[in-house]
Amino acid sequence: MNIKEISTYTIKPELYTPGTDVMWTNEYISKQLLQVHLNTEIDLASRKGNTIKKTTDWILGQTQKTSLGILDLGCGPGLYSELLTQKGHKVTAVDFSKNSIEYAKKHAEEKQLNICYKNEDYRSLQLEENQFDLVILIYTDYCVLKPSERKQLLSNIKTWLKPGGTFIFDVNNDQKLEQKIFPRSWEAQEKGFWSDKPYLALSESFHYTDEKVILYQHVIVNEYETPKVYRFYTHFFSETDIKNELLQSGFKQFNFYINVLPAGDLWNGEQVIFCVVKNTK
Repeated sequence: MNIKEISTYTIKPELYTPGTDVMWTNEYISKQLLQVHLNTEIDLASRKGNTIKKTTDWILGQTQKTSLGILDLGCGPGLYSELLTQKGHKVTAVDFSKNSIEYAKKHAEEKQLNICYKNEDYRSLQLEENQFDLVILIYTDYCVLKPSERKQLLSNIKTWLKPGGTFIFDVNNDQKLEQKIFPRSWEAQEKGFWSDKPYLALSESFHYTDEKVILYQHVIVNEYETPKVYRFYTHFFSETDIKNELLQSGFKQFNFYINVLPAGDLWNGEQVIFCVVKNTK
């Protein structure tokens, strides 16, 4: 264990400096993450099962069509995709995690649901134009994208949507940011979420005030391995922030909603803005 090396990670990094490993492609962690996704009683990785069902109904209530062609970006193990398909819609679903997509495909086959799953990074996804009636990006995925990535994704979505189509996504708002900055903490485990070997997890957050970004960082230390650093840059938005990004990407018609989710903590209720965007070409 190199204490000097570990101590360098306590220094606030330059904004968007990447970590040394990616949680979604780490073979062990991605399997643990899948199990968290599938726990319907907690709001981690995915929201609670009842919340997902109510959110799905709310999303469909924002459209005026039946038999929609839907693109589910960041679909995870297919929790929304399955519900949408069961309601008679044709779904294409995309996720970065191989484990999540493999599970989703198997589960859909078992339930005889025809869902087109793609194991791809939606930031570099290539699709035909004017293909979808509805595109969704749920569980604040938009918040972890860098400004350039958000700009490119909005441009792509505008291309993929049919004229009159709808894009629905949610973001964390920029209220009570000081309460969303977590203090330093640590845990030691023989085996746990981060590794199947004994490890020490050192966690803390850094606030980039001007950009309204909080970095949530986890340094995982094993006895005989180089420390692994996981960094999650999370953006927080006002309605004005989102409005400006949508206008710059050519979207002109949109509405914002709060309290779509049940109240609970800093990541639910009025703390989350749902955005409904119409593609008026």
